[in-house]
Amino acid sequence: MHVHFIQHESFEAPGAYLNWAEKRGHTTTFSRVYEQEALPVDMRGIDMLIVMGGPQSPGTSLQECPHFDAAAEKHVIQQCIQAGKIVVGVCLGAQLIGEALGAAYAHSPEKEIGVFPITLTPAGLQDKKVRHFGSNLLVGHWHNDMPGLTATAEVLAVSEGCPRQIVRYAPLVYGLQCHMEFTPGLVDLLIDSEQDWETLALQHRYVQLPSKIRSVGYEDMNVCLFGFLDELSTEYYMMR
Repeated sequence: MHVHFIQHESFEAPGAYLNWAEKRGHTTTFSRVYEQEALPVDMRGIDMLIVMGGPQSPGTSLQECPHFDAAAEKHVIQQCIQAGKIVVGVCLGAQLIGEALGAAYAHSPEKEIGVFPITLTPAGLQDKKVRHFGSNLLVGHWHNDMPGLTATAEVLAVSEGCPRQIVRYAPLVYGLQCHMEFTPGLVDLLIDSEQDWETLALQHRYVQLPSKIRSVGYEDMNVCLFGFLDELSTEYYMMR
């Protein structure tokens, strides 16, 4: 399997997504757009597209962020979906999937930064790709917005601060507002990218201080992420 990553910032790295690909022996390529690397133009060699997060929103213009072309990324997502590829979006990536399918992103009721539980919905408990998460699972969060919902989208998981944590758009197309890819090194990068933690934590009830975020183990969420990606891969090959 060949996995292609679209990465928007150095501190929004793939973390456990890349660890999974390497452990499974998959090949990987990147579009590190913050380094002006090009987006893919030929989707035939891609089996799985993973679109990572970033401080941008789908509404961020090229004038505001010259290295982020939302329209071009949505086109790549559309091409991969039409070609029957696996498409996974993380945070901003999840919002871009919704937008590519005609569902506008929205602001989350709460800003979430830290490690908080998600709860599977009845649809999530029946979805074979995520039901192994159990009813509740501690996962990472780092967002202000959330993905839009198409007419056929299914919300598979929610949190206290956000009603759209995992969305299934199609059997091979999933948007994860949450971050299950956290690793100690990735968390350090994310923490360093934020400023004025005391003010953030005082203003937002779902923002944890760095010491709290670093104190949580990420192994369980990573194991569950690996299971999710394994299930997606199995279904992908069964459908080909």
